[in-house]
Amino acid sequence: MASLNPYVHFNGNCEEAFNFYKSIFGGDYTMSRFKDAPPGSPMTEAEGDKVLHISLPIGRGTVLMGSDVPQAFGPASIGNNFYVSVNADSREEADKLFKGLSEGGKVMMPLEDTFWGAYFGMFVDKFKVQWMISFDNNNN
Repeated sequence: MASLNPYVHFNGNCEEAFNFYKSIFGGDYTMSRFKDAPPGSPMTEAEGDKVLHISLPIGRGTVLMGSDVPQAFGPASIGNNFYVSVNADSREEADKLFKGLSEGGKVMMPLEDTFWGAYFGMFVDKFKVQWMISFDNNNN
């Protein structure tokens, strides 16, 4: 069965925010930066040190995740600065969830294999809730 995790977007202060969250919850996070993305990504060279993805395990199975928003996507603001991230147990489950939840909504990134090893997509559902669906290809 899929698991749900909050995913929060920031305007350049993601690492600072996660250092704060880490000080409260404890644990360690894993992080990659925009400069780690392959050429052709929507990030500018000046944004290289910003956070592409960060994850901080909290409690029993919950992971708080986040990133800085590339300038090309416009600034994060209240209402568009978070996603519900679903981690599927299979590609088939990812396809089913993506198709069902995105019906009547707007697909921002179709499900596809990514450079970080996930089958991943993003959309806004018909109720304006933002979703990320992911299956870790490394768990095959």
